[in-house]
Amino acid sequence: MVRVRWIIGVAVATGLAVAATFLPRTVTEAVPAGPAPTTLGWTAQLQPLAGDGVPGLRDGAAAQARFSDPYALLALDDGSLLVADAGENNRIRRVAADGRVSTLAGSAEGLADGPALQARFHTPSGLARDAAGVVYVADTGNHAIRRIGLDGQVTTLAGGTRGFADGPAAQARFDGPMGVAVDAQGRVYVADTWNDRIRVISPDGTVRTLAGGGEPAHIDGFAGVARFDTPVALAWDGDGALLVADFHNNAIRRVGMDGQVDTPVPSSSVINGPLSLARSHDGVLYVGDRSGRIVQVSAQGHQIALVGTGQVPRLARPSGVAVAADGSLRVADAAAWRLHRVVALDPGQAPAPALVGPAVDAPLPRTEGRWPLAPQLGWHEVVGTLGEVRGNFKGESRHHLHDGFDVRGDVGQTVLAIADGKIDSPLSSWTVGGQAEGLEVGPLRYLHMRVGRDPRGVAFDERWQQLFDADGKLERIRLRRGTRIQAGDRLGSINSQAHVHLSVGSSGFQRNAALLGFNGFVDTVAPRITDVALLDDADQPLRADAQGRVPVSRSGRGVQIVVEAWDQVDGNLPRRRLGLYQVGYQIQDAAGQPLAGYEQPRWNIVFNRMPPQQQAVRVAYAPDSGITVHGSAVTRFRYLATNTVRDGLMAVGRWQPAALPPGEYVIRAHARDHSGNEALGVRDLRVLLVD
Repeated sequence: MVRVRWIIGVAVATGLAVAATFLPRTVTEAVPAGPAPTTLGWTAQLQPLAGDGVPGLRDGAAAQARFSDPYALLALDDGSLLVADAGENNRIRRVAADGRVSTLAGSAEGLADGPALQARFHTPSGLARDAAGVVYVADTGNHAIRRIGLDGQVTTLAGGTRGFADGPAAQARFDGPMGVAVDAQGRVYVADTWNDRIRVISPDGTVRTLAGGGEPAHIDGFAGVARFDTPVALAWDGDGALLVADFHNNAIRRVGMDGQVDTPVPSSSVINGPLSLARSHDGVLYVGDRSGRIVQVSAQGHQIALVGTGQVPRLARPSGVAVAADGSLRVADAAAWRLHRVVALDPGQAPAPALVGPAVDAPLPRTEGRWPLAPQLGWHEVVGTLGEVRGNFKGESRHHLHDGFDVRGDVGQTVLAIADGKIDSPLSSWTVGGQAEGLEVGPLRYLHMRVGRDPRGVAFDERWQQLFDADGKLERIRLRRGTRIQAGDRLGSINSQAHVHLSVGSSGFQRNAALLGFNGFVDTVAPRITDVALLDDADQPLRADAQGRVPVSRSGRGVQIVVEAWDQVDGNLPRRRLGLYQVGYQIQDAAGQPLAGYEQPRWNIVFNRMPPQQQAVRVAYAPDSGITVHGSAVTRFRYLATNTVRDGLMAVGRWQPAALPPGEYVIRAHARDHSGNEALGVRDLRVLLVD
């Protein structure tokens, strides 16, 4: 009987246990979570990652490290980062998870295989890695694809001679390849930039063309029908197709493994010249463009700028972008010699100020006092300086700030390089045939010339690739990334503007080119102040009373102080008026003694560095500035001295007299040229503060 009860009990217990498997129950064990979905339109915060904004070669702690042209990035599984550091370094650098920078491979410019630290590269650009951890480098200046093995040996996978040829690796030719990617089967894909093709290298070393061919263009379609224009970077989409940053077409193209090409992200006003690509785990694309923006592109094609929005400052040249394991971004700002981390802020949180652009004390190109015209060590007339007000051809007298240093020359005169340099951008010349046609060599820009050709249109040498349209009209001048320019080289011939415009630094980060120093340039002429005035809220001048004093209310928003002034330099024509370097003001009592806080002038306008904002011209200058009458040869420089335009910053301000007791005061204007000459002339304005 006992045995029967035991058997029944076991049966019941077993039945209950089985039945329990069909009953609802609370799950308490941990469930592995995948990566969180990527938020669209997140608020970005820029943070320093490595580099101090000064070009050079220095390993070590992140904040002290230096780069020469940190172009592309490759994020590794251990949280570290590889950097293709071109320029004068020609190395592959590594940034550890703790920020420490070291050199992985490379030694000097050239083409040499061998142990990592003895190998040589020439302007490395794109980076990729296969499943085994082997790193591939688009070695742009060597027209080759290189490989860094797990044993630290550097070898040439294919190429090494400029040209175009498919076939075995040793015979294959590329033309300045900039982008590289690897699939799961070990096939290496190449953005063959100046051949305008997408190439593929099979594991057996055979090179073939996947898509593109012939002259650059924008054509979708199958393999040989499709056309690209300066493809510079590659990334994978979620379906095994290749995404291409088609730089000059201003589009993101897609190439299937059958060679079929389409355009999922067409040209728009959000992306301007895609330089770099990175894709999140769930198909969100990040694009760095030549305007300094980082743009997020959703899987449906929506484009949202995260960096370079005004709230978040733009970068100089975001040529590399990578997505970290936590969804944050790593960005290489090549023209500022910095690496940044870009993280998402919580909703409603405002981004903090970020340090972007080159360091203010970064060394300038070594010019040895050369001018851009012959004789290079002789004197030439200067006809424009940084920060001058400029109009447009539509009647707007305050359209933009002049960002350089103008040297007068004859139409057709040869423009000469003032320093050694290297082409580092996929777009180094622009606006062929236009009045603003120009060339960029490293941080130096030369404008108003026929780039790379004489007045008859003949190219100086084979470096200057000329592209023509179907009617034989010159369309573009191409210079490959990595091309060397030597001081004294011919760069072009002056066009109808009859001067050479020199600027230093990428757009939005230009420094005053007068700092370069020019042999024989002398300025002993004091600037002239011709008027000091006050403007009300409607930008209308306040009038003086019968005693010559301008009544100013102690209440209200305050007033704007306007200083009209201009400069000259030794040897210039007497009619040649130039802008000032700095403008400020003091507040004095009726006896001419500075008030407390005004012992020194408030130098609010200082053209040491260009502000990136287009509207800065209206912050620096009053409405009646510029050439306000059609056909006038005289530019009026009327500075809004209570506003701030200096150190790359911009702010609107007013003189607020509310804290002063009623009575008579003096506003004293100050102005200086770049040589330090103090302005003379009508400097004082008597004001009467009233309740």
